Amino acid sequence: MKIVVATTAGGLDDTVSPVFGRCPTFTVVDVEGKKIKNSSVIQNQYAGATGGAGIQAAQSIVSQGAKAVIAGNYGPNASMVLNQVGIEMISVQGISVRDAVTKYLEGELSPITTATAPMFGGMGMGGGRRRGGGRGMSMGLMQQAPTTAPIMPPMPTSQVPKEQELQMLETQVKTLEQQLDQLKKRLAELRK
Repeated sequence: MKIVVATTAGGLDDTVSPVFGRCPTFTVVDVEGKKIKNSSVIQNQYAGATGGAGIQAAQSIVSQGAKAVIAGNYGPNASMVLNQVGIEMISVQGISVRDAVTKYLEGELSPITTATAPMFGGMGMGGGRRRGGGRGMSMGLMQQAPTTAPIMPPMPTSQVPKEQELQMLETQVKTLEQQLDQLKKRLAELRK
């Protein structure tokens, strides 16, 4: 069984990252029974994405063949992808990767089924360090409307069964439609 843990530097002695989609690394832990057999560290190539980091990171976890993922918080899009493919989400932070995996294996940490972070909590609306420092935008508006929708290329069908990929994409379309509706509503409010 594989358990993937969101980390900062990676490794069993690193601390669980407080964020999932934008963590710098993932520590992949191979488990046999209730014992850790091996671990490896992979870079989260989506940590700096301008949009859709959670979805892309979740899809990379799916491709690792994980049974569970451990992080501090999960955004709505990441939690949707992970739930759809049956990967358990464990929310814990401030402890080592080794301790988190051990507690999960011992049944001390229960899976969650919903997001623990708000929609658009990432780098939208120029409020981040990369896009203009938030000039002209209030923090409240940043939470309401991203500049980039999390549009993702579909995962190769070799990684996810066709039915699961179809369901994931249909759910993603619904999410994007909801986001578009929110953007249109906010635009109408601003134009009044």
